[in-house]
Amino acid sequence: MKLEFSPALQLAFDRASYLAGKEIAAEITPRHLLRGLLAEEEGTPATRLIAAGADWSRLFEHYALTRFTETMAARDLPQQGSLRVVMMQAAEIAAHHGDEGTIATEHVLLALLRVMDTMRGELEGFGLDFARFQHGIVGDPGPLILDEPLDLRDPVEEGDTARILDASANRAREAMRVLEDYARFVLGDAFLCERFKQMRHAFAEAVQMLSVTLLLDSRDTPGDVGTAISTRAEWQRAAVADVVQANCKRLQEALRSLEEYGKILHDEFAQRIERIRYQSYTLERTLVRGGTSRELLAGAQLYVLVTDSLCRASLVGTVKEALLGGAQIIQLREKNVDDRTLLAGARDLRQLTREAGALFIMNDRPDLARLAEADGVHLGQDDMPIRDARRILGPEAIIGVSTHTIEQVRQAILDGANYIGVGPTFPSETKAFDALAGLDFVRQAFAETSLPAFAIGGVHLDNVDQVVAAGARGIAVSHAVGAADDPRGVASRFRLALRNSPLSTPRERGRG
Repeated sequence: MKLEFSPALQLAFDRASYLAGKEIAAEITPRHLLRGLLAEEEGTPATRLIAAGADWSRLFEHYALTRFTETMAARDLPQQGSLRVVMMQAAEIAAHHGDEGTIATEHVLLALLRVMDTMRGELEGFGLDFARFQHGIVGDPGPLILDEPLDLRDPVEEGDTARILDASANRAREAMRVLEDYARFVLGDAFLCERFKQMRHAFAEAVQMLSVTLLLDSRDTPGDVGTAISTRAEWQRAAVADVVQANCKRLQEALRSLEEYGKILHDEFAQRIERIRYQSYTLERTLVRGGTSRELLAGAQLYVLVTDSLCRASLVGTVKEALLGGAQIIQLREKNVDDRTLLAGARDLRQLTREAGALFIMNDRPDLARLAEADGVHLGQDDMPIRDARRILGPEAIIGVSTHTIEQVRQAILDGANYIGVGPTFPSETKAFDALAGLDFVRQAFAETSLPAFAIGGVHLDNVDQVVAAGARGIAVSHAVGAADDPRGVASRFRLALRNSPLSTPRERGRG
């Protein structure tokens, strides 16, 4: 049975084509067609929606409806894949609930709202009672039984598309599981495990928008010529990092294929896959950057912050002694000196730390960190974003971020921080805080992520055991070392307390 368009529907398509051409779009989308259908307030689609409770004035404004009073020239544009699915649905509705041989505007509007979940949700937000709207067109919906099958789409193309989607979905699921296993069993990272779990669930929900039966029926593993083609590189993985990198790329390639071919069957499915693909890029950076950070900062437990005016001895003398006592990272934190003096002091400390095999970090100032050849910079919550600091320092620089809540911890990880400061833990002699995050936050942060982290704020020899008991594997101290009569001895006792922690790794216990 060949169904013709009603004159009103043909006019709506002409309007949709005109709108698409005006926007310089490559194809006519469902939204273009909806605007074409609703161009006349007195038309059947508009009156149907108004009768079912939709607020016409809000609809008119939201969809930027055009009254088409000017001369209109339709463009010869193809239909988006999802729109072809809509028209199949409209033809089925028309075959059972319309005049013989004609697809009307109301049939297409109902099909649009059945297929396009987002569009239906928008209209329901404007007051539409979808059940009442549908009942007005088809009555009590029952099974659609055609006198003869409709040949509206090439079944071979549909099967080929489904086969590609099925294979790509399997690849994506497999890659996500490999990456989640790495986060779980290698890193022991609760935050990353949760992110991959959320991604897998979002992916499963998206795939449910497709016909599972169609995907399974299209599967033909024995007939897949790709199963017999491989390269030598596919069978070579020198380290766990190679497995992670390969599966990040496998995931992104599979998602892109799903997104592109998914547009043929369901545009909202493709949009959801696009969002997941963007998430995968962020997680890849987090995994790769995190791996580099863990290697670079492996074994680092004692981080000493120094300010010249707060050191009992000279700045250089204090740092020398702290390094001899076992400090592994030195941060220069100066708020009240001019840039010339600060840069000179930074260069002195850079030389000392380089000779001692320790890392040197500047506080707040990526520009001076670059000039002093520091290993990196530490940023507070009110300082410039990590991405801007990297533009100054380059991709290899170490960038740390202060965090005071678990949400800030998670954001710092996703932003690409190499390590985080966790606190404030106790009241500090060197810095005033509006509130203390306390030991509870230390427990939460160190349980949340395997990224290098240092508990900071008022940590002294008399409370370091509490910090270690809360799960901290690294600490950042200032006054306790800088104001000490014996910075070397204090640093050495801190290292001993951290090395003796049952939570420290063999690498941490063995590093002097």
